[in-house]
Amino acid sequence: MSLVLDAAAQDLLFREARTANSFSDEPVTEEQVQAIYDLVKFGPTAFNQTPLRITLVRSAEARERLVKHMEEGNKAKTAAAPLVAILSADNEFHEELPQLLPHFPQAKDAFFSERPVRERAALLNGALQAAYFIIGVRAAGLAAGPMTGVDFAGVQKEFLDADHTPLMVVNIGKPGENAWFPRSPRLDFDQVITTV
Repeated sequence: MSLVLDAAAQDLLFREARTANSFSDEPVTEEQVQAIYDLVKFGPTAFNQTPLRITLVRSAEARERLVKHMEEGNKAKTAAAPLVAILSADNEFHEELPQLLPHFPQAKDAFFSERPVRERAALLNGALQAAYFIIGVRAAGLAAGPMTGVDFAGVQKEFLDADHTPLMVVNIGKPGENAWFPRSPRLDFDQVITTV
């Protein structure tokens, strides 16, 4: 095999990992979330942008406020998950570029002075970081249940502000009973890869 990552790690992160639809009641600790973030923050983005923002929904009151914005099929599992994270993109990420790109601090104004440009960049790079976050959850031995079946306008109004665009809601925890749907098919190599 051509991969350096051992087979067990490949299984943990990709082949055996699935979107969880139920979770045990074992809590997800702050230490686990810190370890996940400390790993995935190194995932590459354009200009070293870091637009991803993570809102951890822990309190019963906040969970209730979130559940009302979930589509019907996502309400019960979001109410029951040990931890729920709202992933959003900060459209004002460019303010941090002088810190994150010290060799090219002028990138902040040279490339990102206009809001529509920042919104497109935040959406793309925030989505990249969200994918890294999901892999990080798996690396911690937990399961993730990412969802876009959400009233995003309601979530933004309830939890965020006009500078933050919600990307997805992710349930996090140890898988519970009957956590997995059957694996859906994937496209084959020849359906995806073109060599020119």
